[in-house]
Amino acid sequence: MKLSDFDFDLPEDLIATRPASPRSAARLLVATPDQLTDGHMADLVDLLQPGDRLVLNDTKVIPARLSGLRHRDTAQGKMAAKVEVTLLDPKADGSWSALLKPLKKVKLGEVVVFSEALSAELVAVADGQGQLRFNLTGDDFDAALNAAGAMPLPPYIAAKRSADDQDKEDYQTVWARHSGAVAAPTASLHFDQALLAALTAKGVQFTYVTLHVGAGTFLPVKVEDVTSHKMHAEWGRVSPQAAAEIAATKAAGGRVIPVGTTALRLIESAARSGAVQPWEGETDIFIYPGFTFHAADALMTNFHLPKSTLLMLISALMGQERVREIYDHAVKSGYRFFSYGDGSLLLPQETNTVQK
Repeated sequence: MKLSDFDFDLPEDLIATRPASPRSAARLLVATPDQLTDGHMADLVDLLQPGDRLVLNDTKVIPARLSGLRHRDTAQGKMAAKVEVTLLDPKADGSWSALLKPLKKVKLGEVVVFSEALSAELVAVADGQGQLRFNLTGDDFDAALNAAGAMPLPPYIAAKRSADDQDKEDYQTVWARHSGAVAAPTASLHFDQALLAALTAKGVQFTYVTLHVGAGTFLPVKVEDVTSHKMHAEWGRVSPQAAAEIAATKAAGGRVIPVGTTALRLIESAARSGAVQPWEGETDIFIYPGFTFHAADALMTNFHLPKSTLLMLISALMGQERVREIYDHAVKSGYRFFSYGDGSLLLPQETNTVQK
């Protein structure tokens, strides 16, 4: 498989910079092997069946973008210089790995001040990343970070506009629980409490898992032979309860439908033995055509970047030629793409719930 096999032309004006409001007003493209149906997220109540199980990633995005100042005594007096920081992941000792710009200008032991309450010392540098030790921990750190930080919008949105306070609500799922992600599980952004209540009343069931989405999710594939691409690792957990719920749905003949590629990658990581097991650790699973699915029966997801690993993942589920047809329809029909864009329900097997 070549990288060029996963390319397509995407008009710039289809890249969404704000989400639909309300969330469930976003458009939804429903795809089976031989049918495409245009609808909206609210249609899920009619599309899903009692006994279906949606698997939801309950990670919580931290406001990981920080702008600070480093101060240094020079022959000309005390000088200040700006430093841009993107937090990546916490270390066992409480420090954080981070991207610093400009990393080469910041010295080991130097302190970057982000607000009156929050500052950090650069304690190590390796592989183009810095390691920061903050002056606060626990709830105090969370509060100061929330006040000083901005949401880490994807590069294709950040290139068009800066993050603002509205993003702190928009770029977070309504069920976010466990802090640690620096990117949102964006298919989940389409759900609001009203839609969740309607699905519950229909008999749809929910399972929560945690995968802390890392900045590596935006890294481009740089090799022409896609099978040689190395995925970034992300920490995740499938609890014993979550594994048992998924197993019960499978046994009862219901469908297990991850909401988002992050939830899918996690439960497939936990199912390499053939069935989902309790699991915790770092996963770098890479799903591309030829992959054998043991957990997911379908997938809810947004529309992805050309030549991305996420496009390869949905091609593994639906087939490369079918994905080309789905994306051709989405572009021609004006669906909004990427993190704040519209959604799709991908059903690799025919179902009588899809109606024109």
